[in-house]
Formats: sequence, structure tokens, C-alpha cells
Amino acid sequence: MIAKIGKGENLYGAISYNQQKIDTEKGQILLLNRIPETLDNTYSTNYLHQCFEPYLSANIRTEKPVRHISLNPDPADRVSDGQFVKMAQEYMERMGYGNQPYIVFKHTDIERTHIHIVTVCVGLDGKKLPDSYDHPRSMAICRDLEQTYNLIPATEKQRTGNEQVFRPVDYRAGDVKSQIASVVRHLPKYYGYASLGAYNALLSLFNITAEEVKGELHGQPKNGLVYFALNEQGEKASNPFKASLFGKQAGLDGLQNQFTQAKGKMKADPTRAALKSTIEVAMHTATNEADFKKQLLEQGINTVVRRNDEGRIYGMTFIDHESRTVWNGSALGKNLSANVFNDWWNEQAVGQRQEAEKATAQNSPSTAGNSTAVEKEEAHALFNFLNKEQPTDDLWIDGLGGLLPEAQGEDYEEQAFANRMKKKKKHRKRGRQQ
Repeated sequence: MIAKIGKGENLYGAISYNQQKIDTEKGQILLLNRIPETLDNTYSTNYLHQCFEPYLSANIRTEKPVRHISLNPDPADRVSDGQFVKMAQEYMERMGYGNQPYIVFKHTDIERTHIHIVTVCVGLDGKKLPDSYDHPRSMAICRDLEQTYNLIPATEKQRTGNEQVFRPVDYRAGDVKSQIASVVRHLPKYYGYASLGAYNALLSLFNITAEEVKGELHGQPKNGLVYFALNEQGEKASNPFKASLFGKQAGLDGLQNQFTQAKGKMKADPTRAALKSTIEVAMHTATNEADFKKQLLEQGINTVVRRNDEGRIYGMTFIDHESRTVWNGSALGKNLSANVFNDWWNEQAVGQRQEAEKATAQNSPSTAGNSTAVEKEEAHALFNFLNKEQPTDDLWIDGLGGLLPEAQGEDYEEQAFANRMKKKKKHRKRGRQQ
């Protein structure tokens, strides 16, 4: 069973998301904990939201008081409503939410029947409930529930302790080829991706991009692949390196084999449904693009958005570092395609501009500047595979974002070679003095 814990501030959006499933007859409420039942057992979003109001009003300084948790058994598991209720109660009790108000929703909109739990992490005294190391605690509870209810165990990648440590490429540090090689040669062992776009989205987290090149050799068309290092802005910052420098698996033919194998595995991967559900929740609870990315990042999911020169989104890729799989939005569902996000965020941007213009017209010049300021979106450093708080994980990843403008003119490999030669000369001089 896979658990996902979403943390946010939009309680109404979280309840509304689940209520939509009920309205379309693809969901139902299984349990209300510390929430009064109605006479006809029907519940509106407004009613449920009001039941949490005393806790939200008492909140002292918790920025993200809302918890939206999904528990996802394997599609082959047959879990009764009664078992779902017992699992939810045990899970919430052991996570420290047993005395909190919470709602358990069952979803049947996908092949994997699963439950969503909406609650708050603030007590009536306004203090936040302890939630340190909630991810590893959640995983341990899921393993116990699998045994108790005879569920199919969630498949997890084995971590051996001597795994290759990947680090983002630093084009200034020299020996760019070796830096790229250390990532490209080992990446397929740990991640699954089913297209070149998904592969590039993953590479961008390590400040690398791969570009397809086409030409002719002896009159025959030939396709190849070259790799570049990227700078902090996602721009090419090195000379191109042929894929053959990094082994057969780094070339087009090798990648196509990886794509084919990944498609088969990912099609049956139980992670797909849980990931789709998690992203949908973030869409309903996030206030803007930056908040959407941050919510997913806190759950170990990196979002790579690809835009053209006009700013239109043409690619949405989600990288789940828990299952180590890379998904194009459209592969998860039509409602997660690039066009959907493009329209959604464009509408938000128009609304924000209109609100800013109204505020500017109403306020004095001194305050108008503050009301129209746009918060700069920063690249968030991505934690270890599962959680920042788990020191046992070996792989560190730095989140970046955009991709692929033009290459710069300097020869970085030549610079690196010159630097190495200088170091050798210094060593030789010291030797003569001795």
C-alpha cells in the first residue's frame, strides 16, 4: 500500500476535490471522525468546512494546517468498506490524528479503489500536532497494515548503501565530461522513463540536457545524441559531448530499449494511480504555480514545466523520487496534460493582474508598489529519495527547472584542461625546490 501525505492551507479545496467525486458517483464518505452527522447523511463542502473552523480559527502560527492523505492498496487487493474504515482509523491513530476531526472518502474513479483522508494538524489550543519524521512513520504503518489485512506489499527499490552518488553537474568545476558520465552511465539503474522528453526532464535536475542530431553518412541518414551541461538558468554551458563517450545505453538505440522496457513496467505500476491522485489534489488546493510545485516537492515529486519562446506550456513532467519513475502529465491522464495547466495558470495570471490593477487604482503610490509585486519563484533544492530527515539515503538531487536555450561560445573543456596543466606545473616547481 502506498501512502501520500499532502500539506497545504486550502482546506476548502481539499474537501471540494473529494466532494466532486461523490457528485459524479465515483466516491462516498466512509467515516466522519469527531464531525457531527446530518439527519439525511448528506454533506456539502460548506458544512464539512465549517466543522473544522474552530481548529483553523485557533491556529496560532502553523502555515500549512491542512493534511490530505491518500492510502492506496494494490489494484489486485480486494478491500471492503469496513476494512478501509479500520485501516484509516489505525493509520490516523498511529500518526497522531486520532482525536482530530477527519473525513474518510472512498474513491472508485480509477482501477485502484483507494481512500482519501482530510484533516488538520492543529488542535483546539491552536498548537500544531508533532509531525516530525511523518514520512518514515507513515511507511512503517503501511507495512504493518499490509500484513494485518493480507495486502500485496508495495514494491520498493532496494537501497544497498553503496549506491552511486549523483550530483548536479557544475560546469565551472572542470572535467565536465566525467561529471556528465557519472550521472548518465548510472541513471538507468535507478529511474524509469518512457520517452526522450521524460529523460530530459530528469537530466535537467542534474544540470544536463540531451539533444538529438540528424545528418548523413555516405548518403545514409544517421541520427545521434549529444549531451550538454546546463548553467543555473537552464542554458547550455558546455561544448556538446557525443553519446558514444558514455556507453551504448546513453545513445538513441540504448535509450529506445530503455523506453520500451519502462513503458511495460510503468503501465502496470501501482504508483501511477497514487501519483495522479496526489497531483489532482495539489491542483485543487494550490493557489498558484509556485505553490503547486512546492506542495508536490514536499511529497517527493519534482515538476518540470517546459515552455516555448512565447511562454506557452508544451510539456508537463512529474518525477516521483519515491518510486523513481518519470511521467509525462498526459500519460497520467487527460486532465494533467500541458494544455490544461497552460489554460489554468494563464487564467490565474490574468486574474492576479486584474486584482493588482484594482489595488493599484485604490491605493496610494507608496502602497501600490507592494500590492503589485510578484513573488519570485525560486528553485527548491530537492531532498533525498524519500525525505530530508532520513540520512540513510545516498542520492542527493538539486531541483532546477527550465531547459535548452542556445549554447555559449566559450570552450569549457579547454579551460578545464588549462587549469589542470597549471596545477601540474605548480606540483613540479614544488618538487624541484625540495
